[in-house]
Amino acid sequence: MPGYFGTDGVRGVANQLLTPELAVRLARAHGSWLFRQYGRCRVLIGADTRVSSSMLECAYASGLASSGVDSVLIGVIPTPGVAWLTQQGDYRGGVMISASHNPVPDNGIKLFGEDGFKLNDEVSRLLEEWMDGAELPRPTGTAVGGIEWQTEGREAYLQHLKGLCPEGLAGLKVVLDCAHGAACELAPRLFRELGAEVVEQHSHPDGSRINVKCGSTHLQGLAEAVLAHGAAVGIAFDGDADRCLGVDEKGQTVDGDRMLLMFGRMLQGRQELPGQEIVATVMSNFGLEVALRELGIGLVRANVGDRYVLEEMKKRGCPLGGEQSGHLIFLQHCTTGDGLLCGLRLAQYLRLRGVALSTLVGEFPALPQKLVNVPATRKERLDQDATITQAIEKVTNQLGQRGRLLVRPSGTEPLVRLMAEGPSESELDQLLEDLRVVVAERLN
Repeated sequence: MPGYFGTDGVRGVANQLLTPELAVRLARAHGSWLFRQYGRCRVLIGADTRVSSSMLECAYASGLASSGVDSVLIGVIPTPGVAWLTQQGDYRGGVMISASHNPVPDNGIKLFGEDGFKLNDEVSRLLEEWMDGAELPRPTGTAVGGIEWQTEGREAYLQHLKGLCPEGLAGLKVVLDCAHGAACELAPRLFRELGAEVVEQHSHPDGSRINVKCGSTHLQGLAEAVLAHGAAVGIAFDGDADRCLGVDEKGQTVDGDRMLLMFGRMLQGRQELPGQEIVATVMSNFGLEVALRELGIGLVRANVGDRYVLEEMKKRGCPLGGEQSGHLIFLQHCTTGDGLLCGLRLAQYLRLRGVALSTLVGEFPALPQKLVNVPATRKERLDQDATITQAIEKVTNQLGQRGRLLVRPSGTEPLVRLMAEGPSESELDQLLEDLRVVVAERLN
């Protein structure tokens, strides 16, 4: 059965769709592919705090060992930490066990090459083919791969991030929501060791509560804490800390679009934006495009998924890109979205400008935007259904030049996402509700 890989690795309900057996099959394909290129080699494996992560971590290491490849298990660490350590160390690949912002029952497997970048679609398709029936080697005796624990890399990753903020963060009060996930240990340490006053939220590494009414998908508690403690900024991570969102001192959300505008301005001022353009996705608010244009910065739009943002960044030599959801990539320093680095840059920028964060956020002329997630068990039929196509055309025509509509299947969940921008929220609510009904009826 093809199609294991979505926009961000393999993902599903752990022990049902994403079983240990599936993890072993993927690991054997991955290990066999690596062995053909390098012979016996090492792969770094990290994980988030989910209850199922240890199960899948051990299964993946077993599959690699069955292929003659050695594994180094680093334990709980943010996804970007695995990417960075893979790039820096003597590893031919990296693996992250995590379902990112998804609910507790889900889990996922993300694969990185020795350069720290996620494996491309061509390699992913090849691994899928090998999972389904290829006769893969089974070494025996001393040729079987080894498995070892080595947690020192977490400290190296922390010191790398600290080195990117030599001026420190003294005098800044920050609230951190760690989502009970992979950021729990390192994020509070990072900000405290740089001199910030830190208020922690949801910072116990509890895999049964990861992302549950906390983190970057639930900002209300963070906003309340910022107001209660009089903090300058609140920063929320998702389960594997490859993304973050902010909250200003008034409790208002600072999403990825707003951070892209701020960081774009910062890089431009430092003459570190050589092409005078940044990369975002089709989901980014039109207001971002307008605001950047006024600064003389172009906006390049990519498909949803930080890997597609990264492809455009590499192609164009852009140092900055990201998603509205908080996946921001600073290509000089990381090869994937890094929530800890993004939060650190947000705090740095706040100190640099010397004004309240709400003042900076207020410079963003956002159009009203609405997003509706429609459960769709047959989302693959989206582009083939004439009734849905007609409904989409109707909404598009009603918006005309006053806004835009985007309809796409989720790459990680059984959902179809409807996004509309326009002159008023009430009009968008009605248009999206009409479309939601059609999509739900036709794809379930």
